Amino acid sequence: MSSLSIQCLNDLSRLREAPTLDQSTTDQLRKELQLALAQSSWFTIGVMAPSADQALSSLRSLEASQRWTSLEVVETTSDEGPVFLKANQRGGTVRVRIEQGLGSGILISGHGDDDAQPATTWGPLPLDFFS
Repeated sequence: MSSLSIQCLNDLSRLREAPTLDQSTTDQLRKELQLALAQSSWFTIGVMAPSADQALSSLRSLEASQRWTSLEVVETTSDEGPVFLKANQRGGTVRVRIEQGLGSGILISGHGDDDAQPATTWGPLPLDFFS
């Protein structure tokens, strides 16, 4: 899927894999995402990537771009292959596991401090979206 069919963050929700985005679309989605992120208190992040190193690099770029404290990797894999990284700001942890059959991309879920605010998920965003 290309940038032409992506007009807003909501368009990403129907995808299994992050699309290739042109710079204009990337800039537009970054602005929209910043407004959306401001509505949440904390986040969980999922990264689907070809390797643990690439998943962790994408997470660290996201953390740096948002000026978030780096989360602690408490579980990872030394095996080669596609992975799913799950990061949780509330717990302060990151877990990485081998996971076959996934696409690639970053998923961000925003959460409130209580059950009154339902979780909202944005993505999948390209792995280099925050670079």
